[in-house]
Amino acid sequence: MKIPFSPPDITNEEILEVTDTLKSGWITTGPKTKLFEKQIAEFCGTSTAVCLNSATACAELALHILGIGEGDEVITSAYTYTASASVIYHVGATPILVDIAKDSFEMDYDDLEAKITPKTKAIIPVDLGGVICDYDRIFEIVNRKKSLFKPSNEIQSKIGRIAVVADGAHSLGAVKNGKRAGSFGDFTSFSFHAVKNLTTAEGGAVVWKDIEGINNEDIYKQFMLLSLHGQTKDALSKNGLGAWEYDIVEPYFKCNMTDIMAAIGIAQLRRYPNMLKRRLELVKAYNEAFKDLPVSLLHHYGDDFTSSCHLYLVNVKGKTREECNDIIVKMAEMGIATNVHYKPLPLLTAYKKRGFDIKDYPQAYARFENVITLPLYSTMTDEAIDYVIDSFKKAIS
Repeated sequence: MKIPFSPPDITNEEILEVTDTLKSGWITTGPKTKLFEKQIAEFCGTSTAVCLNSATACAELALHILGIGEGDEVITSAYTYTASASVIYHVGATPILVDIAKDSFEMDYDDLEAKITPKTKAIIPVDLGGVICDYDRIFEIVNRKKSLFKPSNEIQSKIGRIAVVADGAHSLGAVKNGKRAGSFGDFTSFSFHAVKNLTTAEGGAVVWKDIEGINNEDIYKQFMLLSLHGQTKDALSKNGLGAWEYDIVEPYFKCNMTDIMAAIGIAQLRRYPNMLKRRLELVKAYNEAFKDLPVSLLHHYGDDFTSSCHLYLVNVKGKTREECNDIIVKMAEMGIATNVHYKPLPLLTAYKKRGFDIKDYPQAYARFENVITLPLYSTMTDEAIDYVIDSFKKAIS
């Protein structure tokens, strides 16, 4: 068998929705993008959402709206994809990396608390694999550290503490204590990249909690300005009779979502509950098959939470990175594509050049040393998962 790692789940529903968009004559940001934003907000339980061309753009623009820049510090995990930290550099702030806790993929929250300074303006927790972080603990920490916080713009003043800008790239649809991902952080960004649970080919969305004293429409308008060159009217607004005139208030960025992308997302979101259900079935099949193996697994469900089941991470106990790489090769020889999530940031050239040393993040390295990510996608058949399970057992023996 040939088992890909994470192919997109595209059906005739998506094709028809895109065809409808192409026939409509409106293919850039327009009515379907606005509809998709409304649907994402409703799905997450927030008042408003903005859809852009990537989760990276969503997170970066959220930092801009929060007024974070040169002289500020933003804390994130050492065990994540580069986007969680690169956005901090993009706004001119300084990333502060935190190790993960022992036998966990989440930040070491004690280390997080210790690294907060008067310069800290935001924390970017990472819902790795689709598992929602311990936001209760994070908010407890930032509220306890309020005395150190020095706001530098109105929205920071209204929040009154360090902002929590959740990296929910993996966690759309995850639930904890009855609340969906997107309703935990002050701002949360989601990814709709091709390998994500819900895709628009490329794309992302940002949602936020209501902030007392700040109008959501004002935040939305700021996202629109930031994502479209600082232009006061988008193409849809300019489409009215005689409504061509606009202004450029600042030389901002270009990262809007198109209606073609939104059309895919609208169809995907209709199907998403069943897609999530299938992913959970597959995770449970893996868990049952591996319960007696010398491995540790990312926990995707419990009494009070269910993840989005985005990544199936397996740590093979007692193996080195080289031995796990050999397992990956064996799986490939059997026709199965696997992956590694993630190489800790301090192991990457960009972060080494900026002074980060993996020796300062021993738990991140320990997790990376023997982790393998197995295929997990909503179109995966029972026959395919049985084949992956049998092949993995042979490969690690």
